[in-house]
Amino acid sequence: MSAATATHDDLAHTEVEAYDLVPDEAPAGGARPRVLLVGTALAGGAIITFFAGLIGLYLSVRQGVIASAPADERATAWLADGNPIPLTPANMAFGTLLLSCVTMQWAVDSVRRNDRRNAYFALVMTILFGGAVINATAFLYQQAGLPIAGPSPSGLLFYAVTGAHLALIVGALVFAGLMTVRTLGGEYAGRDREGIVAASVIWYLTTAIFGVIWYAVYVTK
Repeated sequence: MSAATATHDDLAHTEVEAYDLVPDEAPAGGARPRVLLVGTALAGGAIITFFAGLIGLYLSVRQGVIASAPADERATAWLADGNPIPLTPANMAFGTLLLSCVTMQWAVDSVRRNDRRNAYFALVMTILFGGAVINATAFLYQQAGLPIAGPSPSGLLFYAVTGAHLALIVGALVFAGLMTVRTLGGEYAGRDREGIVAASVIWYLTTAIFGVIWYAVYVTK
């Protein structure tokens, strides 16, 4: 090889290296950003804001109706006669949701320990508990018999608050069911359980919001 050819090859190699932005031995990439957990946290913030406004509206209107009623009718000004809201189904629903939080945490811990059998069982139990809460709420609606339209806005606001929470339960169940399927597929294990943790965050939030509704709507009526 002549000196001129060698110089030409060295120059060409130098030019290639100058434009090669990806080195052959690139270092391993960093940890994957927890996009799902961040998205879940943002969605949780939006859910809290929505229910804070809705429950605040319910309490504000209720207080206004009761305060404007004559003194001897204030006890029944908000709920029409014969339309009491039964507390027992609401207590059962709240207790079931608290139990479901235990099984959800059980599932998260089982995935952390790569114990798939217990993880599947705990997730299925959580989903069944969620279905039981929906059933208890439907029974409560049947027992209450509260009309949506009436002289008092109590029925409309009652169904708005509790119905929105039912929709939240359905969404949380779909999320938990999806994470169960992905766990069955082996996508989540002890080293990466982001999805199941995100589902548990939404589930705990759903339970906490129901606790507020239980006191503000069902207990204080």
